[in-house]
Amino acid sequence: MVKLNEDEKRQAKQETEAKHEAEKVVEEVKPIKTNATLEDLEIVFFPLVTEKSVNMIEAENKLTFIVADNANKQDVKRVIQKAYEVKVEKVNIIRDRKGRKKAIVKLGKENKAQDLATKLGVL
Repeated sequence: MVKLNEDEKRQAKQETEAKHEAEKVVEEVKPIKTNATLEDLEIVFFPLVTEKSVNMIEAENKLTFIVADNANKQDVKRVIQKAYEVKVEKVNIIRDRKGRKKAIVKLGKENKAQDLATKLGVL
Protein backbone atom coordinates (compact mmCIF):
# COMPACT_ATOMS: atom_id res chain seq x y z
CA MET A 1 0.00 0.00 0.00
CA VAL A 2 1.25 3.46 -0.93
CA LYS A 3 1.44 6.06 1.80
CA LEU A 4 0.30 9.55 0.83
CA ASN A 5 1.45 12.72 2.44
CA GLU A 6 -1.07 15.36 3.54
CA ASP A 7 -0.99 17.34 0.25
CA GLU A 8 -1.58 14.21 -1.81
CA LYS A 9 -4.46 13.16 0.45
CA ARG A 10 -6.06 16.60 0.15
CA GLN A 11 -5.67 16.57 -3.64
CA ALA A 12 -7.17 13.07 -3.93
CA LYS A 13 -10.10 14.13 -1.76
CA GLN A 14 -10.71 17.24 -3.91
CA GLU A 15 -10.61 15.14 -7.09
CA THR A 16 -13.17 12.67 -5.78
CA GLU A 17 -15.42 15.51 -4.58
CA ALA A 18 -15.16 17.19 -7.99
CA LYS A 19 -16.05 13.92 -9.68
CA HIS A 20 -19.14 13.52 -7.49
CA GLU A 21 -20.18 17.14 -8.13
CA ALA A 22 -19.80 16.63 -11.88
CA GLU A 23 -22.13 13.63 -11.69
CA LYS A 24 -24.73 15.72 -9.82
CA VAL A 25 -24.56 18.54 -12.37
CA VAL A 26 -25.78 16.36 -15.23
CA GLU A 27 -28.65 18.36 -16.67
CA GLU A 28 -32.07 16.83 -16.75
CA VAL A 29 -33.93 17.23 -20.01
CA LYS A 30 -37.10 19.08 -19.17
CA PRO A 31 -39.98 18.67 -21.59
CA ILE A 32 -41.37 21.87 -23.06
CA LYS A 33 -44.85 22.52 -21.80
CA THR A 34 -47.08 23.15 -24.78
CA ASN A 35 -50.73 22.98 -25.71
CA ALA A 36 -49.98 21.74 -29.24
CA THR A 37 -51.96 18.89 -30.74
CA LEU A 38 -50.75 16.48 -33.40
CA GLU A 39 -52.47 18.56 -36.09
CA ASP A 40 -50.55 21.62 -34.86
CA LEU A 41 -47.27 19.76 -35.08
CA GLU A 42 -48.04 18.99 -38.73
CA ILE A 43 -48.11 22.74 -39.45
CA VAL A 44 -45.15 24.10 -37.43
CA PHE A 45 -42.18 21.74 -37.43
CA PHE A 46 -39.35 23.37 -35.46
CA PRO A 47 -37.70 26.72 -34.66
CA LEU A 48 -34.84 27.70 -36.95
CA VAL A 49 -31.54 28.64 -35.33
CA THR A 50 -29.23 30.69 -37.50
CA GLU A 51 -27.15 33.78 -36.82
CA LYS A 52 -29.75 35.94 -38.53
CA SER A 53 -32.67 34.41 -36.63
CA VAL A 54 -30.88 34.88 -33.29
CA ASN A 55 -30.26 38.53 -34.17
CA MET A 56 -33.98 38.94 -34.96
CA ILE A 57 -34.88 37.44 -31.58
CA GLU A 58 -32.77 40.00 -29.77
CA ALA A 59 -33.40 43.07 -31.92
CA GLU A 60 -36.91 42.72 -33.37
CA ASN A 61 -38.78 40.33 -31.03
CA LYS A 62 -39.20 37.80 -33.87
CA LEU A 63 -38.85 34.02 -34.01
CA THR A 64 -38.32 31.90 -37.12
CA PHE A 65 -39.96 28.51 -37.63
CA ILE A 66 -39.84 25.93 -40.41
CA VAL A 67 -43.43 25.15 -41.38
CA ALA A 68 -45.28 22.75 -43.66
CA ASP A 69 -45.55 23.49 -47.37
CA ASN A 70 -49.33 23.82 -47.13
CA ALA A 71 -49.28 26.15 -44.07
CA ASN A 72 -50.59 29.68 -44.38
CA LYS A 73 -50.17 32.75 -42.17
CA GLN A 74 -53.43 32.23 -40.28
CA ASP A 75 -52.56 28.59 -39.49
CA VAL A 76 -49.11 29.50 -38.22
CA LYS A 77 -50.46 32.35 -36.10
CA ARG A 78 -53.16 30.13 -34.58
CA VAL A 79 -50.73 27.30 -33.79
CA ILE A 80 -48.05 29.51 -32.20
CA GLN A 81 -50.59 31.38 -30.08
CA LYS A 82 -52.26 28.16 -28.94
CA ALA A 83 -49.15 26.08 -28.38
CA TYR A 84 -46.97 28.61 -26.56
CA GLU A 85 -49.63 30.94 -25.11
CA VAL A 86 -48.15 34.11 -26.62
CA LYS A 87 -49.71 36.89 -28.67
CA VAL A 88 -48.59 36.89 -32.29
CA GLU A 89 -48.60 40.31 -33.90
CA LYS A 90 -47.56 39.43 -37.45
CA VAL A 91 -46.45 36.45 -39.58
CA ASN A 92 -44.35 36.58 -42.73
CA ILE A 93 -43.81 33.45 -44.81
CA ILE A 94 -40.91 33.00 -47.24
CA ARG A 95 -39.07 30.18 -49.01
CA ASP A 96 -35.38 29.73 -48.36
CA ARG A 97 -32.76 28.49 -50.80
CA LYS A 98 -33.20 24.94 -49.59
CA GLY A 99 -36.87 25.03 -50.62
CA ARG A 100 -38.18 25.04 -47.05
CA LYS A 101 -41.03 27.29 -46.01
CA LYS A 102 -40.05 29.65 -43.18
CA ALA A 103 -42.43 31.62 -41.00
CA ILE A 104 -41.06 34.72 -39.31
CA VAL A 105 -43.32 35.38 -36.33
CA LYS A 106 -43.36 38.78 -34.63
CA LEU A 107 -44.57 38.54 -31.04
CA GLY A 108 -46.65 41.17 -29.29
CA LYS A 109 -44.98 43.67 -26.98
CA GLU A 110 -46.24 41.86 -23.87
CA ASN A 111 -44.27 38.72 -24.86
CA LYS A 112 -40.53 38.51 -25.30
CA ALA A 113 -39.14 36.36 -28.09
CA GLN A 114 -36.04 35.77 -25.99
CA ASP A 115 -38.10 34.14 -23.22
CA LEU A 116 -39.85 31.82 -25.66
CA ALA A 117 -36.56 31.04 -27.43
CA THR A 118 -35.01 30.08 -24.10
CA LYS A 119 -38.02 27.90 -23.32
CA LEU A 120 -37.66 26.20 -26.72
CA GLY A 121 -33.92 25.71 -26.25
CA VAL A 122 -32.93 28.01 -29.09
CA LEU A 123 -30.86 30.31 -26.86
